[in-house]
Order: sequence, then structure tokens, then C-alpha cells
Amino acid sequence: MPSLHARDDVWGAATALALDVVARGAITAGVSPAGHDAWAADLDPTDTERLHRLAGPDTPGPEFPGPEFPGPEHLRAFCDAVADTLPRSDDDHGAYAGHDPVRIGPTGPGSAGPGTTGTDAVRLSLRVEPASISVDATPADDPVAAPAAVDGAPPVMRAVVQVHSSGRVTDAAALWDGPVPGFTPRHRVATALALRRAAQLWGPLERLLRDAVPDAVELDDADLADLLVSGAAALASAGVAVHWPRGLREALRPRIVAGGRDDDRTPAGLLDGGGSVALDWQLALRGDPLTVEEYETLASAASPLVRLRDEWVLVDPALARRAARTGPEEVSPVRAVAAALAGELVVDGVAVPVTAQGGLARLRDVLASAPEPLPEPPGLAAGLRAYQRQGLGWLARQCGHGDGDVGLGGCLADDMGLGKTITVIALHLHRRTTIPGETLVVCPASVLPNWEREIHRFAPGVPVSRFHGSGRSADVAEGGILLTTYGTLRADPAPLAGRRWDLVVADEAQYVKNARSGTARALRTVPATARVALSGTPVQNRLADLWAILDWTTPGLLGGRAEFARRWADPIESGTDPGGSGAATDRLTRLVGPFLLRRRKTDPGVAPDLPARTVTDRPVGLTREQAGLYTAAVDAATGELAGRAGVGRHGAIGALLTALKQICNHPAHYLGETGPDVVLDGRSGKLDALDALLDRILDAGERTLVFTQYVTMARLLERHLRRRGVDAAILHGGLTLPARTALVDRFQAGDLPVLLLSLTAAGTGLNLTRADHVVHYDRWWNPAVEDQATDRAHRIGRERPVHVHRLVAEGTLEDRIAALLERKRALSDSVLARGEDALTGLSDAQLAELVALTADPAETEDPGVSEAPELSGRSGAVVTAGAAR
Repeated sequence: MPSLHARDDVWGAATALALDVVARGAITAGVSPAGHDAWAADLDPTDTERLHRLAGPDTPGPEFPGPEFPGPEHLRAFCDAVADTLPRSDDDHGAYAGHDPVRIGPTGPGSAGPGTTGTDAVRLSLRVEPASISVDATPADDPVAAPAAVDGAPPVMRAVVQVHSSGRVTDAAALWDGPVPGFTPRHRVATALALRRAAQLWGPLERLLRDAVPDAVELDDADLADLLVSGAAALASAGVAVHWPRGLREALRPRIVAGGRDDDRTPAGLLDGGGSVALDWQLALRGDPLTVEEYETLASAASPLVRLRDEWVLVDPALARRAARTGPEEVSPVRAVAAALAGELVVDGVAVPVTAQGGLARLRDVLASAPEPLPEPPGLAAGLRAYQRQGLGWLARQCGHGDGDVGLGGCLADDMGLGKTITVIALHLHRRTTIPGETLVVCPASVLPNWEREIHRFAPGVPVSRFHGSGRSADVAEGGILLTTYGTLRADPAPLAGRRWDLVVADEAQYVKNARSGTARALRTVPATARVALSGTPVQNRLADLWAILDWTTPGLLGGRAEFARRWADPIESGTDPGGSGAATDRLTRLVGPFLLRRRKTDPGVAPDLPARTVTDRPVGLTREQAGLYTAAVDAATGELAGRAGVGRHGAIGALLTALKQICNHPAHYLGETGPDVVLDGRSGKLDALDALLDRILDAGERTLVFTQYVTMARLLERHLRRRGVDAAILHGGLTLPARTALVDRFQAGDLPVLLLSLTAAGTGLNLTRADHVVHYDRWWNPAVEDQATDRAHRIGRERPVHVHRLVAEGTLEDRIAALLERKRALSDSVLARGEDALTGLSDAQLAELVALTADPAETEDPGVSEAPELSGRSGAVVTAGAAR
């Protein structure tokens, strides 16, 4: 029988083996049988052989053998226990870092990135350098100098592993050589783990995993090319930067010269006749273009390191392939303009700088310059404000009218209420002074009467007709304007597409933001010399909205839909732009800026023309009935959502959010109580607050617009107000065009004190300047859409202040969404959130926090009586015209 001393020797050797494994970083993160975080030893074949030798020839059964030699399974468990203990610390917390067990999902700790670990927040980087440099070279984010040129073969390169922690950086080799200030032995484990994960992204790093010291990996030509083409990008996506020698990679740079020096075409001539623009793709070494012989050298090079002009330069294989091609590439003028404005063109996946010359350079300069304001054209029976004259000049230049005009179209994206309609009428008159032709205006049905009235009012000499309704005709008098609706165009596009129009105008162009819709496809079939889109919200939800509009006005400017998503929308909306924070947004703004003119009500020179606006959030309490229904709906949904995923879960969350909003509006709305005898008084905090608010407004002889996104709720409000003796009517999408027109005229004439409006049917295009107050009975979860509704009253033509009241059910999801809307409003010019759609992907915990009821129901002695709120509200403020709130 072996002695106890021999058994101790076995455990001592096993301890040495386990410590050696951990010191090498040969441990992996996994999940214990109980489902908790657990490190395990990653034994290689040599380790396994050592373990079996320690078990001896006398291996016992599965039970612990007492004084006999331990079995291999016990030694393996011991190694795993050591591997699970040493990386942890009393100062750390969380999975794989602290000593407390953390439950892990069945797939393990997949959230940890390759560049960091949970133990010491280690980040790795690679320093590429000639192999002749001492491994003791000082590490830094600043790369070393490029290798000097020598005769013969190119220098051998290597990638040195650098370790970053708490603002310090050192070579990985230094951690194994001895103490390094700011680092501890535990950083070796963290480094080995980070390196193991990084090797999953770039294969050559696997060679370091079995080295006693993971210091540097030598790179052959294939490794170097792979690192250039895809390896560096894959590592960078996980936080592992690659630092190249100074000048080695930057010395040889591609560039594109667009438009020849001998191209004397004017900006307008460049775009006439369907011609093309030459793109001369070049490579330059330190700014000097390569010669023909040097191009041949690159094309025939077998290594990514090529000797040019007595120095070694690093050549991306994609550049070498492109260098083999000769001759300029011919592209459309619009694509050339886009490249000149963006300053780059993506070639073979590489963004190549663009230098514009000749007529293209002049066109770029014209687009980048501020247009000259134009005076009122003959026949305009109105005076234009200064910013409207500037807008007229911009539209005239974009649509092409005379020498120097570009004829590329564009989107006039002024805030609602700034007079886009009269500016377009002035454009029509301006073009008629020199260019024969007719204008087609496509708009929502609710806006068509307004267009007809405005044309008669401001351009009484212009013939105007409708292509709408039964017996419609596309005939229009010479120099006239034809009006049609999106619905009519979709149903009957042939008569409009059968002739060429001088100007086609898409009003409220967000209606065709879905480029795949039948309406958008029909609009694209209508030929025109120039196209203008009008929209106060060119980006309502996603940047794809902007693409759809500009791809109609200026086809080809932003590339195809998939290309736009890949290059612009995805990096901006996800915040993963490889060029850095805001870089993609800046490039896109530079590209689309000349084709989109946007003025806000807060801009200098605009605000003095508008009345002040007071915005007040009015918190209202829930009644006991509302609170009970709210709590019951949340509890029922919590059980239904348990374990659900995918589309079914998203639909269930959407249904819950809708139900809670309806409960906040009124119990009868949620319960579907629509009969004539339904009791409405005293059951809703919002309704009580609206009654109190209207009492004061009507006593002052003022008029009110009340917006709701639900027609059902509008009908309940109409019935309730009429029972109280208040004359009220509803404007919704089910009304005929004459009925809508009559209702608007009645309100504007002062014969209707309260107008109830469906937000989707009446939130755009209407002039309701007689309103003194705007009430949002329920909140629309897109600030841009809500602002459009408010702008029915807050617009040019009104002199008195506009008071906006937003009713918010206190302590509910409405209260929390109100805070989110303010943040979303601040982001509306770059990345817009997705409104309610974004909430359907919330986790259970996030959803519970959003919908939890945190306010007690209102305590009232008489549920039919509610104290009138003060008009100052909780967060009211007098806002100079258009201040976004």
C-alpha cells in the first residue's frame, strides 16, 4: 500500500500542475452543473498525460479512494477548483470575478468581449513592427517607425501583444518577466483569457496560446494580408486595436480625381443630356501619384510589403487589385456630385478620398454656397418674408432655372406653419417667367382644399384644377397647377404619368416614406423636369424616411436602399460608426445638406414672425376605477408574457401599452362602452381636468383644438361635451372632403368653440389659426408628429399667443414616456427613436418599471366633481415661437 507521504507527493504535484495551468491562462469560462459561473482548467495533451501519470497504475473506482492514490477524475476536479479560485478576488463582483456564485444562462458568459475580462478590465492591443526590434521596446499606442528599406527580401514583421489596464500599458512579455508598476500577477490570467478570446477573431493569435510567455507572433505574408483585409477590423470591433508602424500603412494612399481639369461645363450643363463624369482612381505615395511602372510593381507584388522609392510600404491587397485596372471610370453626374460633397467614394469596401475638378468642382461650390434670395415674382399677390425669399432662391437654384442653376431637386423641410405652400406657389410663378410648363401638386386629401384656396388667394391669375373624385380629368390649362391626392394617384396613376410636368411637388412627403408602397411607386412613374418634396418631418422614425424622400427628388444621390442602410443608417442609428462618435452623422449631413433646406421656428429671422407659445404639462390623477383597471391589466399581462418571445411577445407588449393608454383616457374607452346611455362623468381624471380647463377657456371666449389618437375617444368626448352644452364636432379620416372643408371653415369663422381632431387625420396640412388653445388629450409617442398637430394653430397668420396643454396621467407609463419624449426630441436631428415600436422589445424588468402604477387613485368625496387645475400647470413656460418642448 502506498504511504501517506507518497499520497502527499501526488497532491503536491497536482497542485503544481494546476498552478502552471492557471499561470499560462489556460482556463475557460463555463457553467457549473448547478448553473453558476465557473472557471475550468483547459488541459492540453501534455497536461492530461501528466495527470494520468500522477494517478498511478493502481487507479481506484469512482468513489474517493481514501488513503490510496486519487483517481484522474479527482485530480481533474482539483485542477478545475484551482482554476475557479485563483482568478477571483474579494474586491471584484459579478460573474467570473467575485467569489459569490452568479447564475449563468445555458450558453455561458457570451457577453464578455474578447478585449476585456471580468477580473481586471484588461484590454489588449497589437503593435505591428519589424521582428528585428527588441521585444523590450517601449509599448505605446503611438506606433513605431516604419522599417528602413534594404536590398533583398522585405523585413519580417511581428505582432506584439500589449496589455492595457487602468490607464497603463505594457507588453505582455513584461508581465511574465517580473513586477510591472500598476499590474499584479492576476493580470497574467486576465491577459491569457483576453488573448484566448481574441484568437477566436483572428486565427494567427492561436500560436501564442501554448507559449509559456504570450509575447509576440511572427507574421508571414498571408498573416499580414489577412490582418490588413479583415483581421484588424474584426479585432477592433471587440476593442482590440492594431497599431501599425508610422508611415508604413499611411504612406500609400488611394484617391479619386473626379471631373477633368479640361471639363469647362457649367453646373447646369454638367447635369443636362444624361452625360457622365470621369472618376480617375489613383494611388499616391506621400501625396505624389504613382508612375505606370510603380503601378506594375504593385500589381505583380507577392507580398503586402512592397518597396517603392527606396522605402517599404504596406499595401492592402484590395488596393493592389484595383491598381491593376487602368483608365478612369465613368459614373452618373448625380453619383459624382454625391462623391464630391461627401469627400469620399466607397470602392471595394474602402472609403477613398475624392478631389473634384473642373465643372464638378464648380457645381460642388455652388451647392455649398448660400443661394441669393429672390424677390416676389410677377403675379404673386403677397409679400414674402425674408426667409421665404431665401427659400424661393434655394428652390429656384435646386430646380434649375437659369445659368448656374443645378436642376437636382430637393426637400423644403421648414417647420410646419412657416409658409411652405406660398413659397412653392411663388416658385411656380418664378419658373413661368422663362420656362413654359405646368405644375402637379400631390398632397393628402385633407390638405387639397387648402392648396386650392391658397392658390386663388396668392396667385389669382394661375389656373388651378383638381384631379380628384368622380369624372376627374388630368387636363390643366397652360401654365396652370393641377392638384391631386396620394390616394387618387395610387388608384389612377396613368393619366398623370402620361405627360411630362415641369414641376412635381409632393406635399407632406412623409406619406411616401415607405418607398415600397403602392403610393410611392406610383409617384415615381410621373415624369418631371424638377421635383420638390415638402415635409416638416423628413425623418419621422428612421433615416430610411429621408432616403425615400431624397431618392425621389434626386435619384441616385444616396445610393440604393441597402447601400444607404449599410453605409449611413445602421452606423448612425446603432451608434457603432467605425469612424468615431458622430463621424457618420457629419458625413451624411455634408452630403444631404445641399438638398434639404430646414428652418425652425426658433431660427433667427423666423421667430419674430410667429406668436409666442406656452406649453404646459398637466398631471392628472387616476380615479379608483382607472387605478383598478390599470393594475389588473398589468397583472394579467405579466402572467401572459412569462416565457413568451419573438413576434408573439412584441404583439402582447403592444396590446398592453394600448390598453394602458386607453385606461388613462377613460374606463369607457378601454371597456368599449359606446352606447348612448353610458355614464362618463366622474370616472376619468383626464376628463375631469379637460372639463375644468374648458370651463375657463370658454368663459374667456376663446377656442380650442383637442387632439386624440383614437377616434373612439373623440366620439366619447363629443357626446360628453354636448351633454354639458358645449358645441363640439369631430374632424377624422372618415369625413368626405367637402365635410372636412365645411368643418374647418366653421371653426375658422368662430362658429365652433371646440374642435375635436383625430391626430392621424388632422395632424398635418390644416390652417386652424383661430385656435387659442391646443389640448393633447393623450400623448403621441413621436414628438415630431405631436409638434405637427400643435402647428395647426401655431403658424404664420396668427398674432396672439397659443397655449398648449398636455394631459398626463400621473404615476403611469404616460408619466414616464413624457420624460423619454423630451430626450427623443433632443435627438430628432440625428438618430430618432422608434416610438412605441421600440418599447415592444423591453425585458420583463424594464417593462415592469415602465408600466408600474406609482400614484394612488384620486381621493374625492364626490366623484362627479373635480377641482379646476391652475392654468400655470406643473411645468408650464412661455416659450418664444417654436421652442421645442
